[in-house]
Amino acid sequence: MNYGRWWKGWVFMMAMFMMGTAGGCSTSGQPASAKQTREYWVYVGTYTKTLSKGIYRMKLDTTTGELSPPVLAAEIEDPNFLAIPPGNRFLYTVGHTNQGKDSVVDAFALDAVSGKLTFLNQQPSGGKGATHIGVDPGGTIAVIANYTSGDVSALPINADGTLAPPSQVIQHTGSSVDPDRQKHAFPHSCNFDPAGHFVLVPDLGTDKIYTYRFDPADRTLSPGDPPTVSVAPGTGPRHMAFHPNGKFAYVVGEMGGNLMVFQYDADRGALKPRQTISTLPPDFKGVNTSAEVQVLPSGKFLYASNRGPDDLTIFRIEDDGARLVQIGFQSTMGKGPRHFAVDPTGNFLIAENQQSDSVVQFRIDPQSGALTLMGDPIQIGMPVCVQFVPVGG
Repeated sequence: MNYGRWWKGWVFMMAMFMMGTAGGCSTSGQPASAKQTREYWVYVGTYTKTLSKGIYRMKLDTTTGELSPPVLAAEIEDPNFLAIPPGNRFLYTVGHTNQGKDSVVDAFALDAVSGKLTFLNQQPSGGKGATHIGVDPGGTIAVIANYTSGDVSALPINADGTLAPPSQVIQHTGSSVDPDRQKHAFPHSCNFDPAGHFVLVPDLGTDKIYTYRFDPADRTLSPGDPPTVSVAPGTGPRHMAFHPNGKFAYVVGEMGGNLMVFQYDADRGALKPRQTISTLPPDFKGVNTSAEVQVLPSGKFLYASNRGPDDLTIFRIEDDGARLVQIGFQSTMGKGPRHFAVDPTGNFLIAENQQSDSVVQFRIDPQSGALTLMGDPIQIGMPVCVQFVPVGG
């Protein structure tokens, strides 16, 4: 045996092994560091009735957990809910003009390196009280929930990121059991499914979830099969989230203070009820309106916000997404957590307390789902939405 050649070969193989270990090679063959993002821009949508002037921007370092002070990224009236399609080149928001009387949709170009937003154009939302926006994965259409007028509108997106006028306005009809809050339709959010084939619209006023099939060729919406699924009277379905496996969807009931688990048929856009569970602490007796629902990227835990106890309910997800178990609560350290968001790494949660003008950051324990407060609340006037964009795109 040529021991010299054997020794050189062994040293070479060990060196390559150590390089692979040090570089953190992923299963795709690329170094893990090439696929990981350390920093994210955090964009905050607001109502500009008090302290806010528009959209704010912070930077999150996911290595240290540090969140930079907020700066004004775009001065504009009431840019509440935000949507950023894949590619991270554009940001869209529903808002209001004329002191809140007219509902509009705004388009911005987004520079992921500097975080800068550049205004592109504005279009009417097609209805009144625009409250939520969803954009398809291809970034070709924006779908708006017009809460006050009870309709859903679709605005095509041009190749340069600008918005075209509404091409469809679909009126919801009906009512439910609460004469004050459910006297007519109140669509509350527009949610594309993971594949971008369907838009699901929880309607607080009719106690139904509407399904629309999206045709990417002509960018139109048509009723699904079935077109709606009903929930318990007085529930007031509001927002929803999908499990990472795409097999289950979760809808929060604003008026009922509950979460509904649905099995999702991705071929038909159909929802099959599986479970309903309370979002509230067992001893809570006051007035509450539940608001937001988010699932960790790991698919192990789910969170929902309550505006009453002003907390986040923590759920463990079991049976591949089919069942929730309530395991804890965390105060949001403020009033009115209308929205919160989990960062793409699944390690941090940012909650927005609309009524106390504060944004609060928590660290997530990936094993237990528990939340640990990080630092003091950050003052931003009436924050109501957060979106993340990797620095550099």
